[in-house]
Amino acid sequence: QVQLVESGGGSVQAGGSLRLSCAISGQTYGNGRDTLAWFRQGPGNRRAESEGIASIYSGGSSPHYHDSVKGRFTISHDSAENRMYLQMNSLKPEDTDMYFCAYARSHVMDGSRLIPKLYTYWGQGTQVTVSS
Repeated sequence: QVQLVESGGGSVQAGGSLRLSCAISGQTYGNGRDTLAWFRQGPGNRRAESEGIASIYSGGSSPHYHDSVKGRFTISHDSAENRMYLQMNSLKPEDTDMYFCAYARSHVMDGSRLIPKLYTYWGQGTQVTVSS
């Protein structure tokens, strides 16, 4: 089992920044053998419809971003603390959403890393609200 707990959400004005954190515990491999990602809920309520926004391999290699956040968001993974981060800069009102961290106990291949169904474990989410 793997447990994930998000924190760091909140309310900011457009152009502001937030840093989300995801504490990961349980049986993980590390060293690039597993895959971590951030998703946001989007207009639907089903996890399968979540929007993948960033992914990284454990240990911090190969960050990958959705075009909508490229250049504004930065994903990272601290192996020593087994904690994943999402630094969000230049926030826009359309970034308002519930954000989830997710874990896959495999090295998900490029091209598939933002697909929700490939991630087995999910946190409960943290709300981000950006006002104009």
